Amino acid sequence: MTRERRRGVLSIDEGTTGTRAAAVLDDGGAAPPAYLPLSVRSPDHLRVEQDATEIWANTVKVCREALDWAAAHRVEITGVSISTQRATVLLWDTVTGSPLSQAVVWQDRRYAARLREWEPEWDARLAEHTGRPVGSRAPLLWAAEEIAGNAAVRRAHGEGRLAFGSVDTWLVWKLTGGARHVMSATNAVAAGAYDLRTGDWHEPWVEFLGCPRDVLPEIVDDDGDFGATDPSVLGVRLPILSVMGDQHAAMIALGAHRPGQATTVHGTGTFLDAVAGDRPPVHRRQVPGVLTLVGWRSQGTPVFSLEGYASTTGSAMRRLCEEIKLFDSPAQLSELAREHTGPTRVMFLPALAGLRTPVWSPEATGILTGLSLSTTRAELARGILNGFAHSVCDLLEGVEEVMGRPVTDLFCGGGLAGSDVLMSGQADLIGRPVRRARDHETASLRGTAYLGGVRAGLWPSISAAVAGLQAAPLFEPTLSEAERLEARAAWRDLLARHIITAGPGARPPGPGSPGPGPDAQEESTS
Repeated sequence: MTRERRRGVLSIDEGTTGTRAAAVLDDGGAAPPAYLPLSVRSPDHLRVEQDATEIWANTVKVCREALDWAAAHRVEITGVSISTQRATVLLWDTVTGSPLSQAVVWQDRRYAARLREWEPEWDARLAEHTGRPVGSRAPLLWAAEEIAGNAAVRRAHGEGRLAFGSVDTWLVWKLTGGARHVMSATNAVAAGAYDLRTGDWHEPWVEFLGCPRDVLPEIVDDDGDFGATDPSVLGVRLPILSVMGDQHAAMIALGAHRPGQATTVHGTGTFLDAVAGDRPPVHRRQVPGVLTLVGWRSQGTPVFSLEGYASTTGSAMRRLCEEIKLFDSPAQLSELAREHTGPTRVMFLPALAGLRTPVWSPEATGILTGLSLSTTRAELARGILNGFAHSVCDLLEGVEEVMGRPVTDLFCGGGLAGSDVLMSGQADLIGRPVRRARDHETASLRGTAYLGGVRAGLWPSISAAVAGLQAAPLFEPTLSEAERLEARAAWRDLLARHIITAGPGARPPGPGSPGPGPDAQEESTS
């Protein structure tokens, strides 16, 4: 019997720690992804870098594997969609096609101290125009510094062959054989100089940072004109249908489409994004780390979102397991946590690259506290997952305070979301049900493919793309309100005590907390 031919989108998910690609099919599901890990290096406690050549090589390999799967299963690929870690940037030579530096990852904080000096002059102005304050990262400042201090970069710029971009810019440029130098709106927002009103670069900030305008990519809709793949790259010419930041792609796939709906995605970091509507939300009070972003921009019309994030949750778990070796694997940690069903005094603050919400403190470090002679490995594991759940609660409270109303639905995804203990812990500390979306591991892959698939005619709308998926399982809170409030008070006490030693940039939590917080990434989920 001849199998019926189906249609699909080749979707790429370029995360911080891995590259995957898969065919997303016209029923909304994804084929088994092809995957390759990515290396991340930290030369010191402030710098985080990747090799853009490795990113590109991995992308080609997984795409070819995904295309082979599609051919073997009679799937007609209608185009390519891409989701990427956000705010990871690089510079490259447009003649040789080679990177001229390491890619600077979204977790990098090398300019945090210098940027803090500019907060009094720029925070309010940037919050009004770009939805974020000065923050702890400035990708365009990095580009300006490289042009000034790196001889190869300076020479390429002088000869008119230098390009700057985030990971999406780099992949589109390589896939199209250098035909398109563009950046999607959701990735441009993460770069920190996107004007929410004009949809273009915010010129005063670009000029102040000293980044030459001629190296910047054109900003386009997330389903805009990205050109087509060069047949010499993947063996086929396909339109690039959509390009998105990974967290916003996950919003689409997990089902957060209407104002008030939100997602929590646990990847390298944990990101909470809430749909805010078709206008930038008015910040009733500046909450550290909560930023206004573009959720997605389609046909010239943006949908705005509010985001808060904790930058090292998944990466903290991997470090505890793989580097410090407290546990054999994240899976073992999650299983052990299930064994401890009683209360615990163990608390873990996963601030391995500073704090953002509810405290703006880029110098803050992680804490593991509450250990005693009776502490077991199971209790230790439970305390670590509780720390992740508290972090989610901090993010949700911050987003709701800015939004001025509660989140109506919270959908969860990402690798850590596979833990029932973590999902239950989130519900307990929030005091409301949370949903773990089906197929959440492929959310970024599917979300950008849904947006691109609407453009290609696979679905009439993004809501229609997710309509056929199974309902998300619900986790109900089990703690009493008194127990919940007691747990949250203990967590805030831990933060307050830790901030005393976190450094001069720390801003204490609580109603009197001044000033906004730092930039968000993406990944990715990265």
